[in-house]
Amino acid sequence: MISSGQADDILKIQGGKTLSGQVTISGAKNSALALMAGTLLCSETCQLQNVPSLVDIRLMVQILSALGVKVTTNQDVVQFDASHLTSTEAPYEMVSKMRGSFFILGPLLTRMGEARVPMPGGCSIGTRPVDLHVRGLQALGAEVNIEHGVVHARAKNGKRLVGAQIYLDSPSVGATENIMMAATLAEGETIIDNAAQEPEIVDLAGLCNAMGAKIEGAGTSRIVIQGVEKLHEADYRVIPDRIETASFILAGAITRSSIIVDAINISHIKPILAKLKEIGIGYELESPTALRVIPAASYRGTDVETLPHPGFPTDVQSPFMSLLALADGNSVVTETLFENRFMHVAELTRMGADIKVKGNVAMIKGVSSLSGAPVIATDLRASAALVIAGLAADGETIVSGLHHMDRGYDRLEEKMRGLGADLIRLPGV
Repeated sequence: MISSGQADDILKIQGGKTLSGQVTISGAKNSALALMAGTLLCSETCQLQNVPSLVDIRLMVQILSALGVKVTTNQDVVQFDASHLTSTEAPYEMVSKMRGSFFILGPLLTRMGEARVPMPGGCSIGTRPVDLHVRGLQALGAEVNIEHGVVHARAKNGKRLVGAQIYLDSPSVGATENIMMAATLAEGETIIDNAAQEPEIVDLAGLCNAMGAKIEGAGTSRIVIQGVEKLHEADYRVIPDRIETASFILAGAITRSSIIVDAINISHIKPILAKLKEIGIGYELESPTALRVIPAASYRGTDVETLPHPGFPTDVQSPFMSLLALADGNSVVTETLFENRFMHVAELTRMGADIKVKGNVAMIKGVSSLSGAPVIATDLRASAALVIAGLAADGETIVSGLHHMDRGYDRLEEKMRGLGADLIRLPGV
């Protein structure tokens, strides 16, 4: 099921090809990881459909298996039997590799009364503290200690967690998800104010409610959870990946190609479509779940500021910058969420982009063309930015650091080749 690309692989891209045809978007990585953690809440068997084939998914399977979950995979369908958990401690060597693994803290704590989870790892895109998670769980009555890089949480006196009113200082997606899952089995009512509103939050609430939880307001800034004593089995489908959707739309736009992007949720990508329309790139709906990119011979620069949903997503900032590098005129990109998310700028500059960074602001002067070059993917979304730039560049681009790409893009090179892109994955030297 899961692709297992090697960390030293390279992607060789011959740019300048016009793309055509149709691409099918996979399930959302960020949603699937939280849903997989959510199956810990259930003492029966749960099934997830449309699970993407990714390194991070494989790692989460290993973490859940280490806790005693029986996991069975059949292509994009995965079954989870968490009826007999054997451990409340997640293995450090696995959790330290992926931030999404921290999602297991809330469900493990509320189901078992205790959880030991190492501090998370993942991409080096900036500080992502866990204090909001910790304070939320403490509000629900948990005792939380952090020693030697391990978060140890337990319900006081071995009793159930207790509902509480919680205000998040910032609308953190991870904290909202962890607290929401913990509250599903807590005693009484929990209210989360200033909650994250991302589609992935709505998806997680959908799974929890399918298992018998009582959650209202997901997708708004106030989520209300009525705790229940136990959850039951469910069969649930993961939402389409809105970041992968945007990446392929941008690939069509930058190569001036009319491609169809299928199996998507239009409502999840409204901020990206609005920005594309603003610069002169359009789309038309082929069906309620598919759109055709309408490319433009030339398009304008614009200003972009990343914001929590429903604002422009930070995960699309890097690939969108590749598009803006070839726009007519100037653009300004302001990154408000992660302080290290401009590491791809040096690589785009190597390809001929004219970008200057000052603090959290990137100033882009559009150029007429990019040139192929050897570049290094520094994080997950930067890998997509460099592939997209390579598709439009003159000559050959060689992208290394593909282990980042394999964490978040399901068979990216295969899907790109299906659209007519000239690229091949090769072992590194």
